[in-house]
Amino acid sequence: MQKENIVDVIRGSEIEPKEVEWLWYPYIPYGKVTLIQGDPGDGKSTFVLNLAALLTTDKPLPFSSEKREPITVIYQNTEDDADDTVLPRFIKAGGDVNRLVFINEEKQALNFTDQRINQAIVQENAKLLILDPLSSYIGNDVSLNMANEVRTQFNSLIKVARDNNCAVVVVGHMNKAQGMKALYRTTGSIDVVGAVRSALLIARTSQDMSDSERIMAVQKCNLAPMGKAIVFSVGENGVEWLEQVERSADDILGNTFSYGRPDDKLNEAKDFIRSMLADGALPATECENRLQAANIKSTTAKKAKKDIGAISEKVGNVWFWRLP
Repeated sequence: MQKENIVDVIRGSEIEPKEVEWLWYPYIPYGKVTLIQGDPGDGKSTFVLNLAALLTTDKPLPFSSEKREPITVIYQNTEDDADDTVLPRFIKAGGDVNRLVFINEEKQALNFTDQRINQAIVQENAKLLILDPLSSYIGNDVSLNMANEVRTQFNSLIKVARDNNCAVVVVGHMNKAQGMKALYRTTGSIDVVGAVRSALLIARTSQDMSDSERIMAVQKCNLAPMGKAIVFSVGENGVEWLEQVERSADDILGNTFSYGRPDDKLNEAKDFIRSMLADGALPATECENRLQAANIKSTTAKKAKKDIGAISEKVGNVWFWRLP
């Protein structure tokens, strides 16, 4: 065999097995990307910032007695200003301001593939990077609905996390398609939640918008058993951690997946498609995946799509569904 035709391979015997390390077991692993998502106004950023404040000190994490050293956190947020919102909340939460770092975005906005992310992590020896929200940092030219574009961007972030054994947390909004499994409430392609190793849901515990109580539940965890949900409150003094409960993300979102009579299933499919496409067109494959996840058969989905007049149209090489 000629040398130029030899494929470079790595044998299993050459790899040293190692255990996954955890920033916060079993919710946020080191060296991986974690997604934290919820509806606007439900406290995602407040939750993340208060967690960051704890991590910059030697205080125990919620419902954990494990001793640990303070870490440096890189925090990027395009929705709240650092001087009048982020820093005052961080200080009120008891964080160490010397361990909170911001990459300057005044001249150039960051995205997942920006080399400054890796440089800042190495320079500051940071062990947690927070990017809030996903839509601001995925990249201006990237469509969240296109799986191949999403994966390319996430692969760059995944490599940075792995190479530096740094936990990366991305904060995102959920879509409006109620009634589907929690995993499929992620905005954009299913590859968003597919790319991360842990996904957490932040939601309200009450329909009363004045109620300060919230809950965090695990949507996905590839590396450990599903942890308990955590109830907390958001108030003037930041976050108060209340209790751990046995509740799933689907339970919190009020999801039930049952098989009713044909007419019931057809009406369910119609409502599902209307809700799924409420924010605009989606790739046909994405729509089909979401319908399948909600236990809606393809024959029922096809009839429902026709009945509501949903339109299939080709853009470039990709088929999309949209409402009339």
